[in-house]
Amino acid sequence: MSQLNDFLVIDTLRVGNLRVEPKRVRATYTVIKPDGNTSEKELVYSYEQALFDPHLRNDWNLASMMLAQVALNYGLFCKNLILEGVFDATDRSFLKNMLENTSREILTNKLLIDNPFLKSSFRNLEIEPKKSYTQAKLIFEASKEPVPKSETNYPAPDYSHYAILSSGGKDSLLTYGLVRELGVAHPVFINEAGRHWFTAVNAHRYFKETEPNTVKPWCNSDRIFNWMLKHFEFIREDYSGIPADMYPIRLWTVGVFLFGVLPVALKKGVGNVLIGNEYDSTIRGRTKGIGHYAGLYDQSWYFDNTLTKYYRKKGWMLRQYSCLRSTSELLIMKILISRYPELQKQQISCHAAHEASGRMLPCGKCEKCRRIIGMMIALDADPRRCGYTDKQIEWGLHQLTLHPIKQIDSDAGHLYHLLLQKGAIIKNPHTQKLARPHPEILKIRFDTARSRLADLPNPVREPLFRILESEADGSVKKTAGEWNTVALTPEFLMNDKYTPYAL
Repeated sequence: MSQLNDFLVIDTLRVGNLRVEPKRVRATYTVIKPDGNTSEKELVYSYEQALFDPHLRNDWNLASMMLAQVALNYGLFCKNLILEGVFDATDRSFLKNMLENTSREILTNKLLIDNPFLKSSFRNLEIEPKKSYTQAKLIFEASKEPVPKSETNYPAPDYSHYAILSSGGKDSLLTYGLVRELGVAHPVFINEAGRHWFTAVNAHRYFKETEPNTVKPWCNSDRIFNWMLKHFEFIREDYSGIPADMYPIRLWTVGVFLFGVLPVALKKGVGNVLIGNEYDSTIRGRTKGIGHYAGLYDQSWYFDNTLTKYYRKKGWMLRQYSCLRSTSELLIMKILISRYPELQKQQISCHAAHEASGRMLPCGKCEKCRRIIGMMIALDADPRRCGYTDKQIEWGLHQLTLHPIKQIDSDAGHLYHLLLQKGAIIKNPHTQKLARPHPEILKIRFDTARSRLADLPNPVREPLFRILESEADGSVKKTAGEWNTVALTPEFLMNDKYTPYAL
């Protein structure tokens, strides 16, 4: 049995030496081990145009928040976490809360599960529910660099403009297609200095040619994440060769990318920040008596609302949300294929994409690939549109008959039901156990746990749902555990007040 303090392997993690330049912000991550040995790595966000003014204090504040995000993954593993920079009371409260939330998520979804990256001696962790799980003492220090005192207001947000955290996957592609009909889109592709960028290459090339507001910041967060793993004695030395559809430790990842979007939104006066998260990405769970978000906090509506409230307290007045909360993965694929086929051609949803003949292609082997193959076949679409070969399609369908997929029970059940109906997969104990018809999967769904109208700004609702209902098989709302048909009348759509703040 291991104890939580066995994971306390770093004495101090310091984020300091902050530097602000017109097109780039930087900070040094310093690890100090208990034996006094130190190691350093620089974290960088860089942009294609000048978005920062080194003579403005509020740009130093924004840079400080951006460069602190990676560190929120490590509150369980160091005694001291020191953040140098310019932080006000709102920033400090936000960072403290997100650090604790991320510690709890990593504890329950990385350390208390069968994690293949953990050495055997660090498994079977003993833990009792308690008020706080972060082991690091969070310390804020003023920047060692001279910080200007002058400030200026960012442009007033224009709510007809939408910044989209873009990845090349189905969710951000559909979000872009919808936004293109709703207002002015600003796709923001964070180039994460690693193989994860491969999934975005096809879409970014297409957008660069067709969408003038496309931007591509560069960030080396992936290198920082991998560098940090080398300091953890509890991670297997051969971690890089272990096949798994998960990261070894980190769970605060979307936040790292999101804060890379904020300079674009704030400096260009873009009022909406969109992340493409669907119905099944808001989950509440409990492990050994400890409540958590199933490792999906930064994909949930809780995250969106927390960030929206943070922006309000900062005086930025941005609105963060997803246009896809009421849609399943299968409905997202259906709309993308039927309404925006030119965007769907750019889709890469894969854990290990690779380049061939100048274009990125999916591996055809990972869980995401077999899920995409299955959904396209269920929708009578051709997976070769995504770059899958006939052999990969055959193999992916075969794997679906043997292994489960990462979808909630109703969504997976309906997918298997459709595939069995079409004769695309064979009947066996696995497929028959999973297959259950759930017609609501291809409908717009509303419920208080996962998909709430209250999380969408009022002006967005009617034009958004008019598009979605034209592609869906109807609309339903869950009441007392049952799905009941609802009409998307103006009265229904405007009944719930926008909860993060009223605009």
